[in-house]
Amino acid sequence: MGLLDMFKKRSANSAIKFLDSSKQFESLIAEDSYIPLNKHPDILIAVDKIADLVSNMTIHLMENTEQGDIRIRDELARKIDIEPCKYMTRKTWLYKIVKDLLLDGDGNSVIHVGTLGDTGLIGELTPFPMTSVQFIDDDDGYHIEYNNTKYQADEVIHFVINPNPLRPYVGTGYRVALREIAKNLNQATQTKSNFMRSKNVPSLVVKVHADAGELAEKEGRKAVMKQYLETSRAGEPWIIPAEMMDVVQVKPLSLKDIAINESVEIDKKTVAGLIGVPAFFLGVGQFNKDEYNNFINTRILSIAQVISQTLTRDLLISPSRYFKLNPRSLYSYNITELVSAGSQMVQLAALRRNELRDWIGLAPDPEMQDIIVLENYLNQDDLGNQKKLKGGENDESN
Repeated sequence: MGLLDMFKKRSANSAIKFLDSSKQFESLIAEDSYIPLNKHPDILIAVDKIADLVSNMTIHLMENTEQGDIRIRDELARKIDIEPCKYMTRKTWLYKIVKDLLLDGDGNSVIHVGTLGDTGLIGELTPFPMTSVQFIDDDDGYHIEYNNTKYQADEVIHFVINPNPLRPYVGTGYRVALREIAKNLNQATQTKSNFMRSKNVPSLVVKVHADAGELAEKEGRKAVMKQYLETSRAGEPWIIPAEMMDVVQVKPLSLKDIAINESVEIDKKTVAGLIGVPAFFLGVGQFNKDEYNNFINTRILSIAQVISQTLTRDLLISPSRYFKLNPRSLYSYNITELVSAGSQMVQLAALRRNELRDWIGLAPDPEMQDIIVLENYLNQDDLGNQKKLKGGENDESN
C-alpha cells in the first residue's frame, strides 16, 4: 500500500478545495474608512509632481521691444522670482498656489497684495489658507471673504483653473470626480492589508476520527498532532492509521483570484487622467521620455500660463511688460542632446558660446563671449563684398 492509499479516498475534484469564496472575500473587504483627498497617497503623488515641476520654473519679467522680447531685471522681477512673500521662496510660494488650484482650493488660489507704506509699491504677496476663503456674489460681480474680512477682487490675486460655467470667475476642482475613485483605491489598499493578515490560514485541514471531547481541548489537539503528524525532518512523510484521518488541502484566495491588481491599475489610470499626469507617476507602466515631455508641454505649461497671465493682469501696469515662467530646465534630455542643439545654434550665430556653457552648468569663459561667424554667413547687403568675387585676396594690388 502506498502512502497516498493510507489517506481516506476522495475524488480528484476534492483534492484541492477553495475556502468558501463569498465568506472569505467578505472577510477581506474592509469597512469603508474615509480618507480626505488631500491625504490620499495616489492623489498626493500626482498633485505633488505637478506642483513640484511648476515651482521649479523661474519667473521672468519680460518686455516687448521692436527687436523682440527681452528679460527685465529690476526690483519687481527680483521680488517675484526670489522672495514674493516673507518666509517663503518662489519655490514654496508657487508650490502652494498650484496645490491650492489642484486640491485644497478646488480650482482657486488667492494671494493678498500688500503695499510698502504709503509708496504704493508692491509688498508682501501672502497666500490665503483656502479653507477659510469664500467667494460671494454681489452687484459688482463678486468679492472675497477671509476670516470675516471682505476683499474686493482688485485687492488680491485670484488664480483660477477649470472655470465654473455659471460663475466663470470662480474655479472648480476635482473633488467630485475623484471622490469615488479615491474610495475604491482606499478599499483596495485595506483589502490587500487584510489579505496579507489572512496568510495564517493553514494549507491543510486534517479531519480526525476521534473522541469529540478529546479534540475540544487545545491540549488534546496537540497530543493528536504530536502523535501522528509531527516529524523530525522537513519533508519526512506522515505515518498515520488508515481510515482514521482525512487530509484536505486548502487553497486560499489570491489577489489574482479577486482581480484586485487589475482594478487598482484602472483606478490609478483614472486618477492620472483626471489630474493630468502620466500614469507611470503612479506606478502604472514604464517611464516614457516622449510622454513626459508632452506632459511638460501640455499640463505643466497650461498651469504656468494661468499663473503668468494672472500675475501680469493683477501686478503690472505697463502694457509692454508681462510675466513668464521659464520651462527649459524641466524637459528630459541628456547632456549630449543639449550640447548638440547648442552647438548648432553657436554655428548659426544664434547663441554665444558662454550661453551654451550656461546651458550645461559651466561658468562663463572670458574668451568665449564673442560670437563666431563663418565667412559664408553674411548679411544680404554684403553678399557682393566677398573677396572671392573680386579676384581673391590680391585685389587691392591690382
